[in-house]
Amino acid sequence: MAIDLYNEIVSTEVLAGDVFHDRFELPPGEIEAIKSEDLSELWMANPRIYRLLKRARSVESARERLFDYLNDQERWVFALDNDIHPLEKANVRECIRVFMSVIGPINEKRTGFSAIRTLWMLARGELDRSEADLSRGFVLEFIHLFKGVAGLSGIYSPSGVCRKEVPAFISMNGREAAQVRSEVLDEEGRNIEKQIRRFPFGYDPGVVQLRKERKRKILEHFEGTEANWNDYHWHLKHVIRDADTLASVTPLTAEEKTAVKEARELHIPFGVTPYYAHLMDNDTSRRFDYAVRMQVIPPASYVKGVKTHRQDLNQALDFMGEHDTSPIDLITRRYPKIAIVKPYNTCAQICVYCQRNWEIQDVLDENALSPKKRIAEALAWLGDHPSIADVLITGGDPGVMADDMMEWILSEVASMPHVRRIRIGTRVPVVLPQRITDDWCAILDRYHELGKREIAVVTHFEHSYEVTPEACEAVQRILRKGIGVYNQTVFTFSNSRRFELVALRRALRSIGVDPYYTFNAKGKEETRDYRVPIARLLQERKEEARLLPGLDRTDEPVFNVPRLGKNHLRSWQDHRVVMILPDGRRVYEFHPWEKNIKAIPPYSYTDVAIWDYLKQLQEAGEDIRDYRNIWYYY
Repeated sequence: MAIDLYNEIVSTEVLAGDVFHDRFELPPGEIEAIKSEDLSELWMANPRIYRLLKRARSVESARERLFDYLNDQERWVFALDNDIHPLEKANVRECIRVFMSVIGPINEKRTGFSAIRTLWMLARGELDRSEADLSRGFVLEFIHLFKGVAGLSGIYSPSGVCRKEVPAFISMNGREAAQVRSEVLDEEGRNIEKQIRRFPFGYDPGVVQLRKERKRKILEHFEGTEANWNDYHWHLKHVIRDADTLASVTPLTAEEKTAVKEARELHIPFGVTPYYAHLMDNDTSRRFDYAVRMQVIPPASYVKGVKTHRQDLNQALDFMGEHDTSPIDLITRRYPKIAIVKPYNTCAQICVYCQRNWEIQDVLDENALSPKKRIAEALAWLGDHPSIADVLITGGDPGVMADDMMEWILSEVASMPHVRRIRIGTRVPVVLPQRITDDWCAILDRYHELGKREIAVVTHFEHSYEVTPEACEAVQRILRKGIGVYNQTVFTFSNSRRFELVALRRALRSIGVDPYYTFNAKGKEETRDYRVPIARLLQERKEEARLLPGLDRTDEPVFNVPRLGKNHLRSWQDHRVVMILPDGRRVYEFHPWEKNIKAIPPYSYTDVAIWDYLKQLQEAGEDIRDYRNIWYYY
């Protein structure tokens, strides 16, 4: 049936063009309006869908015809009389599932948009494309769906037709089969290493040498010494808080400098430790330090977004709905066995995309530490809830608190017999590794009791460029106490290129840090420049991460559902696509962790458009043909 459709497409007289040509390059002038050739490619992707849409007399008739066609296709993949590869058949079934969901009336009501009505009107020539605000991203989504449901995705074959084939080594036996297979694996391994080498590690000799010069320049500016550099108090005293100071030690573009100045004028939290500033390169190309700069230098779109919500920051930017999951001040709770306590409401430096920026007044704000009485009340609440076995101390960054305050909080929580694990959520190993002193580690060690209570440190490396010799030494101090160190990565544009997270995972394991979670970037509109389509994270897990040994890929990809908690992105069971909007964005329905336990309502989320993301990658110098399968991750 797929072969017949392929022949039908090629011989179609009404439509012209190469249906299997990858049309991913940006058109001249980056024109985003749908053009005639875009529609030609859409209809050629599946002429049967085009005809049934065009001939239908109403939207409901088109819906019924399309449902019938999709049902026929689903039966076809189970038939005996086709030679389509089983993996292509699996993709057909996934595409059918998505397509049926997108044309379902209930999802039209939920999202306020009808994709099938739009397709029907386009096929009949009754839709003014300019007035409909349709984007090329919308058309590309349906081009791939049209191909996918017909078994012509092109994932496994450039022609679009993937027949059943058997690799040479499968038809061999014994040593001969093993040797041929090994040659195939060698080639794959070489390709992987080539990709990983695009992203330098912070402990590479050349990078270390470069940063020695960077450190010298920063010490000269602040009139510091080598002893000062090794003292975390000195770094905290000299946290960079304005554009002029940052520009004095690190080259900035005019845009970067303007964004920081405007952020400070609006009292948007901003700060960079001297140590983290020395991770930035001597030029502004962002070729290697892109992830470092993006974390602390706000883009203009972020500044504009926050400015819009200056009067209602606490509500508008509270994406996770912490107001609604805080039973008492300083406590957040979304799970039966876990609670979060937030005693210190600032950090050594500020991450632009932080989910709690709305709570932070400024870097190292003098009023960031909650009064001891208030902390004691929060801790007493924990003591009154014996079902809580895991307590995360976070903020802000509790790693910046004074040692005596950290010890007091740990001693109070450790005195609760029901608490079996205490996690310290801190980014100081990344932004201020000098803070991880022997005394600090000794405090943690006093409450780490084998067989009774675990202390764990959860940190936040974003890129292999941050994994430095200093960070390694800080981690080793913790590990020598028998305390585990885990990493939570936020999947943003600045670490989303092919094999970029693979490089990070390898760097982390090399210094003894276990990858723990990879979070899909929060869906806050002011951080639009940081967000990545869910499909890209799914693609990364299936096409890149799985090529690593198991111990290198222990992190779990998750989406944090506002008010409800983590949703695991490994399988279909917890999310599904319910609509594709005119601008190409997918709308997802996310199910809560209580699924199959309690009937909690799902959550609808509007993602970043895949085509917008691909354009952004192309502007960054990526060959977006390398990402061509992204459309088939749902």
